[in-house]
Amino acid sequence: MIKGYLVNNAHKYASKWLVLLIDVCMIAVSFVLSYIIRFNLTLDFDIDKLIIQLPIISLISMSSFVFTGSHKGVVRHTGVRDVYNIFNAICLSSILLISMVLFNRELGVFENFTVPLGIIIIHSLLSFVALTSSRYVFKSLYNNFMARDFKVNKNVLIYGAGESGILTQNALVNHTKSRVRVVGYVDEDLKKVGKQINGVKVFHKEILTKDFILKNSISEVIFSIQNIDPKDLKILVEGLVDFPVQVKIVPPVEQWINGELKVSQIKQIQIEDLLDRAPISIKNSKISEEVKNKVVLVTGGAGSIGSEIVRQVCTYDYKSLIIIDQAESALYDLQQELKQNGFHNFIPIVGDVRDKNRLNNLFQEHRPNIVFHAAAYKHVPLMEYNSYEAIKINIAGTKVVADLSMANNVDKFILISTDKAVNPTNVMGATKRIAEMYVSCMQQEGRTKFITTRFGNVLGSNGSVIPLFKKQIEKGGPLTVTHAEVTRFFMTIPEASQLVLEAGAMGDGGEIFIFDMGESVKIFDLAKNMIKLSGLKYPEEIDIKISGLRPGEKLYEELLANGENTLPTYHKKIMISKTRELDYTLVRSKIDELCVSNMFFNGSTVSLMKEIVPEFISSNSELCSLDKISSKDTKSISLKKVL
Repeated sequence: MIKGYLVNNAHKYASKWLVLLIDVCMIAVSFVLSYIIRFNLTLDFDIDKLIIQLPIISLISMSSFVFTGSHKGVVRHTGVRDVYNIFNAICLSSILLISMVLFNRELGVFENFTVPLGIIIIHSLLSFVALTSSRYVFKSLYNNFMARDFKVNKNVLIYGAGESGILTQNALVNHTKSRVRVVGYVDEDLKKVGKQINGVKVFHKEILTKDFILKNSISEVIFSIQNIDPKDLKILVEGLVDFPVQVKIVPPVEQWINGELKVSQIKQIQIEDLLDRAPISIKNSKISEEVKNKVVLVTGGAGSIGSEIVRQVCTYDYKSLIIIDQAESALYDLQQELKQNGFHNFIPIVGDVRDKNRLNNLFQEHRPNIVFHAAAYKHVPLMEYNSYEAIKINIAGTKVVADLSMANNVDKFILISTDKAVNPTNVMGATKRIAEMYVSCMQQEGRTKFITTRFGNVLGSNGSVIPLFKKQIEKGGPLTVTHAEVTRFFMTIPEASQLVLEAGAMGDGGEIFIFDMGESVKIFDLAKNMIKLSGLKYPEEIDIKISGLRPGEKLYEELLANGENTLPTYHKKIMISKTRELDYTLVRSKIDELCVSNMFFNGSTVSLMKEIVPEFISSNSELCSLDKISSKDTKSISLKKVL
């Protein structure tokens, strides 16, 4: 009967007034019991006085409950906070009752109204125990009779026996739509191992074996450690991906809803969580000082890196922010996002960096002090046989923005480059290297400081490998990897953008800043881990297909060209590349020739690019025929050759 009532009313919550009425009734019963206990379990006391006192006691208790709000909690989710509210209500009612008794003794407002101190103490203790116990009894009945009808039991392990782990257990146990049994905590702290928290044993991480997981029928391992080092997390997760368990993670505290963890926020761990980098800590950052009261212009401002630069600049005290992008929809989305976040001092402009007249008007109208040039084509296979467009935007577009920056006395011009510009094997990388060279030439011309930043792939950017793998997994596979040994560097978008801002602030002009990309990641291993983290088996359920290197693609990316070394800066993740000397006059004239040739669809543009960048040796491409010497010979020559 009880079970049927609970199941039928599972979606309802008891009225707070009903809870208040029940609490007051329990107070009245406790008051009668306190008299019986005080008089040695007999009725040898004045019952008439008791009858007079009961309504007053009930009224005082009701006032205390309403004042503290102890009746407003959801009984089925009773926790420490609810017990604390009950304690406050009992203390308040006891104080009011004692005050009333003492006041009545002096003034005699209520004839024969007095309650012995012993009765008040016994009543307070009984009331607290009764109210607390009743809530936990109902909660237990609810969990045992009703919750089982929602979902099948599942056993979980919580990795982390700290505050976050305890809150995770509470969230799981109190969740109405699942029946979860926490088998244990896992922790590396030997002081905690072997002890119990909320009745749950703490194990050492050595128990995370396949036998233990199968023996205890564990279906989930939840990582609940705040600020865990990504490298440590990667090692721990990789030790579990071959086991028949789902691996989940608790988000950072700042992402909890109103400071409280919800079960819905405990998500299956993603590959980004393992590739994520430790948070950047920049002491004495120069960014705030650099952009204060300045007009900042960002080209490609709706792209992956450009939009994040915009978001971060918005947090500083700039004068105005000009955002240029030719992608109308992406720019509109960014505009709405910034407005919703309370940022208003920005100007979104739909425009093309190749349109010199349009950009010239913008420069003269807004007079930017700092320019971040992020607009570029970046997809290697597409640009390999679309060299006209690659040259037009990556080189000619950079040339337009750089020339206008110089002509309008911009303080700093920061070029966003790529590791594919290093010893390029494709058209896209070569165009970015030529853009770097043009910026170096412009540094020799005037007061504008031209700065280049160079880094590798960013996690989650448009067209990157991880979103591609996710789509392939959703379709049932296979995952396509170009080569079993291919590796790539990865960096988060916020980290890359913050380092761009920091490098721009510290630059004095002429530098190529190299970012510490950490260790390179083997893409084949990345694909396998993504399959396993999705709860699927490799290769039984989803396989990996080797598709072959795409045109212009490298096996390994580099951050330094032959003959380049680095110098340290005050930030350990930012280094300065010691580049080779350039014949600036010759290089600039060649770049001008390239841009003019490209305007007339001259078929010799790629050959001209190879003249400007001798280390540009095509790979796995039809353009290899343009390389007149073998890559082996070129490599030995490029070590000696000075541009």
